[in-house]
Amino acid sequence: MQIKLARFVISNTDYRKCPPPEMPEFAFIGRSNVGKSSLINTLVSRKNLAKTSGTPGKTQLINHFLINDEWYLVDLPGYGYAKTSKSNRANWEKMISNYLLNRENLVTTFILIDSRLEPQKVDQEFMTWMGQNELSFVIAFTKSDKITKTKLAGNLKSWMEFLQKYWEDLPLSILTSSKTKLGKEDVMEVIEKMMI
Repeated sequence: MQIKLARFVISNTDYRKCPPPEMPEFAFIGRSNVGKSSLINTLVSRKNLAKTSGTPGKTQLINHFLINDEWYLVDLPGYGYAKTSKSNRANWEKMISNYLLNRENLVTTFILIDSRLEPQKVDQEFMTWMGQNELSFVIAFTKSDKITKTKLAGNLKSWMEFLQKYWEDLPLSILTSSKTKLGKEDVMEVIEKMMI
């Protein structure tokens, strides 16, 4: 699948104000500063469709982008961002969970994981919550160009060991790099297959 057209539609704090649920929707989420906006920009071949920032917690709204006039790419706020008030964090978590639990046209969620790090508790808890709520997700390991192959293999092995404890059928996972464009075609292929 080629992305020929990508345009920002709307930002919201409430899933009920999102666009009418008439087209397939694919959400992207991850811990703050995981490289979410960079991956989205790589997918759409644009430098700044999604706003990137060196500051964690930049995305604070549910952002809808219409792709090829056929489906929505949804940029969700990062989870687990500690440098904000408890009430802010609680509001974000409620906004994200309400969206994920109630958005009827959501096909799957890409959970972005920093491949340079060993499995983090906040990511594991989020995946477990997704599993408990029977929500479909795909794991996208980011920043794979910034780590040695040996360390990468070790981190991926640790993730597989964690997933095997809780999932009979392991979630699909994709290795990505915004710098080298690794995984771009794989992500697009997953979206194309799930849209059918």
